[in-house]
Amino acid sequence: MSTVLQTINEAAAQLEAAGVSFGHGTTNAFDEAAWLVLHALELPIDDLDSVQNRPVAGIESARIATLLIARIESRKPAAYLTHEAWLQGVPFYVDERVIVPRSLIAELIADASFDTWLDESTRQVLDLCTGNGSLAVLAAMAWPDVLVQGADISADALDVAKINVAKHRLQSRISLIQSNGLAQCRGINGRPYDLIVCNPPYVNSASMATLPAEYRAEPTISLDGGKDGMDFIRPMLQTAPAVMSEEAILVLEIGNERAYFEAAFPRLESVWLETSAGEDQVLLLTRHTLIRDI
Repeated sequence: MSTVLQTINEAAAQLEAAGVSFGHGTTNAFDEAAWLVLHALELPIDDLDSVQNRPVAGIESARIATLLIARIESRKPAAYLTHEAWLQGVPFYVDERVIVPRSLIAELIADASFDTWLDESTRQVLDLCTGNGSLAVLAAMAWPDVLVQGADISADALDVAKINVAKHRLQSRISLIQSNGLAQCRGINGRPYDLIVCNPPYVNSASMATLPAEYRAEPTISLDGGKDGMDFIRPMLQTAPAVMSEEAILVLEIGNERAYFEAAFPRLESVWLETSAGEDQVLLLTRHTLIRDI
């Protein structure tokens, strides 16, 4: 009878041999295998050491094999099979209606990386392109005195976000609205936003054409940013100042599209924030900068 650790190593070898792609919560075959095996065994995914020598029964092996086959044959991200993903250690419900949460803005919120740009008057926060609501939830957790609004064009995504807001019991502080970009965003309780965080669709057309199957399993609308990746961002930056308070800031994730971003907005004075993926993935813009340079 195999142990949990042996089963994970065997599963990792199968994932490697099948050539699956990672990047939706894990970056390698072992971590992905551990996620799938521990989920199938209904064990905590953050405490492998305590269960690594536990024997795996035959019926449990069958459950693991079924999940592993589904991962390999469907090429769906593991989160779609387990219906759970984690961001900064916080669990979120996930299904095919939303992209798997992985925004680098999450670590910036957790690390207080842009808190120096905020002050005691920061009360109204918008999570634009909220998807499953993870950044809205993390913002509400990080700043207990703020109200957060999550906006998305997709009604399906908002249904998932509603699940996560309720999961973390934040209904009194997080509201959700359907909006095409900023078109339906009017602030909260009659006040403009003091902070906007946004992880928009930004993948350029050439990159979209070469995405692995796991990424193509996600909603295209959440990824595809058009020819240069800036189709959503252009009108958003034009209209953002109108819904921002005087000293408000916008924190924007653009992934690997910095060259396209700077080509599209050559005069825009951006503050690039350091993340685990480098200093060219997330930027900060003040309202004053947007008014002056856009």
